[in-house]
Amino acid sequence: MATTIQKIAGAARRLLDKEGAEGVTMRRVATAVGITPMALYRHYPNRDGLLNALANAGFVELTAKLAGLRLTGAFDRQLLKILDVFLDHAFDNPRLFELMFLTKREGARQYPQDFRTRRSPTANVSADVIARAMEAGYLRNDDVWEIVFETGALMQGLIMLYLGGRMAMSSSEFRAFCHRSFGRYLNGIRT
Repeated sequence: MATTIQKIAGAARRLLDKEGAEGVTMRRVATAVGITPMALYRHYPNRDGLLNALANAGFVELTAKLAGLRLTGAFDRQLLKILDVFLDHAFDNPRLFELMFLTKREGARQYPQDFRTRRSPTANVSADVIARAMEAGYLRNDDVWEIVFETGALMQGLIMLYLGGRMAMSSSEFRAFCHRSFGRYLNGIRT
């Protein structure tokens, strides 16, 4: 049997998936769970706290998917595997992805301090691959975290344009476009 907090999280996630962050209100979540809006405040201080919990849960899901990757072989293939996990997460959870990466949230990790101190489990995976590629001479020696942030911005920007209907492509065509874009970026920083 699900706990109240699990029911709240499930109801909020369903509203988010259907209508985006603007559709997640304390009153609507409470109604969906069958409790009073005031009862929600026992679990979340406010709507922002509830949205943060949803975003954090999304990062936990994404981190678990990244942790399951087998990153071997050519460095560019490793980075494309990471990209594919992000693309799959965005395709499967477009509204959650937007909340995670585009919506301003209190407590969201910020560049550079949170990244350089390895407080971003999703960015750490790419950073480790990029650092190994630099050590091996595949990429020229540069600032690992700037490159992680730039490639993240490239990926997230392309995804947001795609999810926003700005790119007339199927998901497979879009994935191929992202792979080519990353290839162009990597060829510009390779030794």
